Amino acid sequence: MPLVRIDVNEGRTPEQLGDLSGRIHGAILAEYGIPERDYFHILTEHGQGQVVAQDAGLGFERTSGVVMIQIFTQGGRSREAKQSLFAAIAAELGEIGIAGEDVFLGYVENTADDWSFGFGRAQYVTGELTVPAR
Repeated sequence: MPLVRIDVNEGRTPEQLGDLSGRIHGAILAEYGIPERDYFHILTEHGQGQVVAQDAGLGFERTSGVVMIQIFTQGGRSREAKQSLFAAIAAELGEIGIAGEDVFLGYVENTADDWSFGFGRAQYVTGELTVPAR
């Protein structure tokens, strides 16, 4: 059950933003086999220039169309699974015209103890939800 934060500079239509989110979710579904309704995205538009992402010394330029993605999820997936997910997200976004250099992704892991889906309870801990298989 990933929680996904997506930050972009303003300038995309509501349809483009929906497609962006949907494609990221589709990649997560395909790579991790999570239930389709495990769809928790926060999409935030910022004024031009408020999202800054340089190349970290890799020798390429990003555009103002950069997409910053943070994925928060339970730990336990392999390095290979994560790399496969990163590639799938980049490929999906490439299909809607977002260049690979404009896809920036951070991946944060935690435990089942770290989630509440409502009512002030940790449903993975109480047993109301089953911890997803890896």
